[in-house]
Amino acid sequence: MTDALEFVIFATFALLAVAGGLTMIRLIRGPSLLDRVLALDLLSFIAVGLIVLVVIESGQSVLIDVALGVALVAFVATVAFAQFLEMEGRDE
Repeated sequence: MTDALEFVIFATFALLAVAGGLTMIRLIRGPSLLDRVLALDLLSFIAVGLIVLVVIESGQSVLIDVALGVALVAFVATVAFAQFLEMEGRDE
């Protein structure tokens, strides 16, 4: 692995860590339920990004399946919650 690629991976890890921290603040302090659900959805996709970075760094391609599973579960959960809110008639 070249020095440039290692720097980019390290910088991306740092940026995703900052994004995760800010998203955790929104998850805890979110004024509405929708803010919290969106923050949880964003956290799951930040986790997918971290898993993909680990795959790039380590070369263990088996973790790609884990990333795809996390992304699929997060997407289905978001769609299910949107349908729940539509049935409830809530527009917070």
